[in-house]
Amino acid sequence: MLQSISTSVSSSSLLLITSRISSSSASSTSFLSFLKLPRKPLSFPTNTQRTTISTTTPKMNWLGKLGLGFGTNTSMNASSSGASEIAQSPDEDIPSPGQEFAQFGAGCFWGVELAFQRIPGVTKTEVGYSQGFLDNPTYNDICTGTTNHSEVVRVQYDPKECKFDDLLDMFWSRHNPTQLNRQGNDVGTQYRSGIYFYSPEQEKTAKESMERQEKIIGKKIVTEILPAKKFYRAEEYHQQYLAKGGRFGFRQSTEKGCNDPIRCYG
Repeated sequence: MLQSISTSVSSSSLLLITSRISSSSASSTSFLSFLKLPRKPLSFPTNTQRTTISTTTPKMNWLGKLGLGFGTNTSMNASSSGASEIAQSPDEDIPSPGQEFAQFGAGCFWGVELAFQRIPGVTKTEVGYSQGFLDNPTYNDICTGTTNHSEVVRVQYDPKECKFDDLLDMFWSRHNPTQLNRQGNDVGTQYRSGIYFYSPEQEKTAKESMERQEKIIGKKIVTEILPAKKFYRAEEYHQQYLAKGGRFGFRQSTEKGCNDPIRCYG
C-alpha cells in the first residue's frame, strides 16, 4: 500500500516537473525567437533648419570702444539677404524745411556730436552708423569690425546761419585725419575719418578744404570723402551722450559758442 502511494506521488511529481520544464523551454524558445525576428532600425527626426539663440545681451561694451568688441556677427549673411544693397543706398531722410544735412566720421561719435551741437546754426544732431553693408546694425555689430560701418554724426544745419565750411573747420579740429582707422585709443574701422556729402557742392567744398588742411599740417590726410549713405540712428543711450552726463554723470554744455574742453567719455 505504501509502495503504491509512493509510486503515485513520484509519478505526479515527475509529471509536474516535466510540465514545468516543457513550459520553460517553450518560453525560452519563444523569447529567443523574438530576439531573432528582423526589426526596423530606430530612427530619430532630423531638422535641417537650425535656430541659433543668442545669449549676448547688447550693452555698452568698453572693449568695443577699443575695436575689440564682439557682436552678433550677423554680417555673414548680409550679401545673400540683399542687406548690402539696402545699407549702401543713399540717405533718403529729409531735413526740416530750409535745412541741410551733412555727415561726419571722426572717431568716437560722442565728443564729435557735442562739438557740432555747439556751433551756431546747427539745429539738430544725431549719432549713428553708415557706409557699411549690414542693414539695421547694432552697436555690437559694428564693433566686430566686419560690417564696414563708420560711427558718424549727422548734422542738420541752417545754411543761412552756418556754412558747410564752418562744419568742416570743426571737423578738422576735432580729430587727427592722418590716422587710419583709429583716433587715440579707439582702434577699428568704425573710427575712420570721413566726410559724407549730400550734394556736388558739399563734395567740392570738402575736397578743397582737405587740400588746404594737408598744406597746413604737412602730412597726408586719409579722410575718405564719399556720398552719404543710409543713416542708421544709434541706440538711444548714445544720443547726446555727453550732454546727458556721459559715463560719470557730469553733463557738458551744449550752449552755442561754448569753448569748454570736451571730455570725450564724460
